[in-house]
Amino acid sequence: MIVEERMYTLHVGKVPEFMEVYEREGLPMLRRHLGNMVGFYINEVGPQNLIVHLWAFESFEDREKRRAALAADPGWAAYRAKNQPRIMSQETRIMRPPAFFEPILKAMLKAGKP
Repeated sequence: MIVEERMYTLHVGKVPEFMEVYEREGLPMLRRHLGNMVGFYINEVGPQNLIVHLWAFESFEDREKRRAALAADPGWAAYRAKNQPRIMSQETRIMRPPAFFEPILKAMLKAGKP
């Protein structure tokens, strides 16, 4: 199992606009194609205008397959054209949990949570 962490730094004042379009248009596609969101956060202390979301995948190959399906969705390009100008920078990390935590993630995914 792996977890992808995506961190977006938005332009000042653009978080509310980004979130509105993300929730209405981006999130349904992400849930449909990626499936396993394990976290979504907006930073309150420290660097501002930072959004972090986490997605769990069975493997790197599973991630690649799901991201390719997302990229092929015509709605995804339309969504990106709307929200991408609000993004100043992006960082992506692929992380693997230690053995003691992986069973917890697998149980969450099996139960359909979050």
